[in-house]
Amino acid sequence: MSEIKVAVSGINAVDNPGPGVGVAKSIKEWNPKAKIVGLAYDPMEPGVYMKWLIDKSYLMPYPSQGADAFIQRLLYIKENYGLDAVIPTLDAELPIYIEYAQRLKDFQIASFLPTKEQFRLRSKERLNSVAQKIGIKAPKTFSVIDYAGLRDALKEVGYPAMVKGLFYKAYKVYTYEEAVEKFNEIVAQWGYPVLVQEVVKGEELNLVGVGDGEGGHFGFLNIKKLWITQLGKIWTGVTIRNPKMISAAENFVREFKWRGAFELECIYTPEGEVYLIEINPRFPAWVYFATGAGVNLPARLLMASLGEEPPRDWDYEVGKLYVRFSDDFVTDMGLFQRISTYGEV
Repeated sequence: MSEIKVAVSGINAVDNPGPGVGVAKSIKEWNPKAKIVGLAYDPMEPGVYMKWLIDKSYLMPYPSQGADAFIQRLLYIKENYGLDAVIPTLDAELPIYIEYAQRLKDFQIASFLPTKEQFRLRSKERLNSVAQKIGIKAPKTFSVIDYAGLRDALKEVGYPAMVKGLFYKAYKVYTYEEAVEKFNEIVAQWGYPVLVQEVVKGEELNLVGVGDGEGGHFGFLNIKKLWITQLGKIWTGVTIRNPKMISAAENFVREFKWRGAFELECIYTPEGEVYLIEINPRFPAWVYFATGAGVNLPARLLMASLGEEPPRDWDYEVGKLYVRFSDDFVTDMGLFQRISTYGEV
């Protein structure tokens, strides 16, 4: 295989990890000659210092600073280091990449992303309509903008309940006072509306895939979470094949002609029902599980972005175990000084 330079964001491999390290590992396994360009938002992101995995790292301006600075930074990387493709993995940056995908393509920076309308499907307000279209259920969800609405919604769903931002943040609450606290916190950070959602009890199931944009896909991996952290992140999991969830995923890519990476988060109840909890328009932090199980989805997405036809087989083995672990290493303080001073290392 020839050398290729691929930018990957989300290299913050901390207690709330981004997907970038798993994506980088997957690409390196597919093509050892690939050069991984880490896009970091903070000098302390661990991926910056993983020189065996991330070949070159750059600090990026936050998306909130505007698209111009963001795109100019990518073009700077293209000119000074070289860049063939980019795989963004964070929700906050995706609108810029989607909006300017054609401009980046004009500069020979490839990507494979959902459309604007597809990206909007991740809104938790739309869960019920999406779930109906793909053949599964969704928890009762109410959109509220004041304390009266919050109180009424909590009466409908009962306790415990989930209090969520439209796109970010989710808290399980057990009392009205706790709900008000989280409501205020979400409004202060993300604005209105706030969603109140019933808690559905059952097993946590997830599915990651890559849609081809035409109603098909380049593979799925279906898992069950066995152990999660206090932040709700998977620590151990196992591969499964839940027929209802896989059928829902096939309906999802066909109904919405999904293009690019996605994750469906669901609850499987003791009664055998599947409830859609969340749609993520990018790879999850556990995406390397798919690669380890034999379905290298990041590599397939990269192939699609470069105009190649990826494999479509996804005959993984049920019962494969995923184990995340913490590690540590010692490196040179000079790396931190250089990226803090010059914005690259």
